[in-house]
Amino acid sequence: MTLSADLFWSFRSPYSYLAIGRYRALSASHDIAINLRPVYPLAIRQPDFFERNHPNWLSYTMRDMIRVAQFHGIPFGPPRPDPIVQNVMTREIAADQPYIYRLTRLGQAASRRGKSLAFCDEVAQLIWGGAENWHLGDHLAGAARRAGLDLAELDAEVEREAEALDTEIASNQVALEIAGHWGVPTLVFDGEPFFGQDRIEMAKWRMAQKGLKPR
Repeated sequence: MTLSADLFWSFRSPYSYLAIGRYRALSASHDIAINLRPVYPLAIRQPDFFERNHPNWLSYTMRDMIRVAQFHGIPFGPPRPDPIVQNVMTREIAADQPYIYRLTRLGQAASRRGKSLAFCDEVAQLIWGGAENWHLGDHLAGAARRAGLDLAELDAEVEREAEALDTEIASNQVALEIAGHWGVPTLVFDGEPFFGQDRIEMAKWRMAQKGLKPR
């Protein structure tokens, strides 16, 4: 019997990027279906989050994300552009956000088709893997194609059904909180949340207890 899990995930979260490839590999090698459910990042849900954090938070997070990428051999470069427009010095989130709404709605449209794990992984590799101007040219179209999707079709749906997609994205956040957490990446398996890129092996261990088998 194929097991199933939900992965709550954000395009702006570096740790989401550092987790998604490994979760995708797990779903390819084992009999587990992982449904990625995108949520809007804290910068959208709680714009003052960065201003409220300890001054060391950002510098430590930057150091740690690079270290995790190096440890796992995951390509990592600063996003160019960042999916969230933010003043790095003041940490203020800009009112105009030209990227994150489209990206998250595209991820939800892919989720409707059962291909959000592949799509978000391919896009995240562009954003966080070092592709410059990932939002221009054929970058996103290529990512969609590699995931078995058509970007023009997804974009048309995003334009046509933005409100419905946002409702679904909001329900993803509610489901995450009901499961017992609030941040990403969080995998929820059999009602149990596993938060962070450093909980993948523990999640796999729990799945093995429930009958996880190699494909």
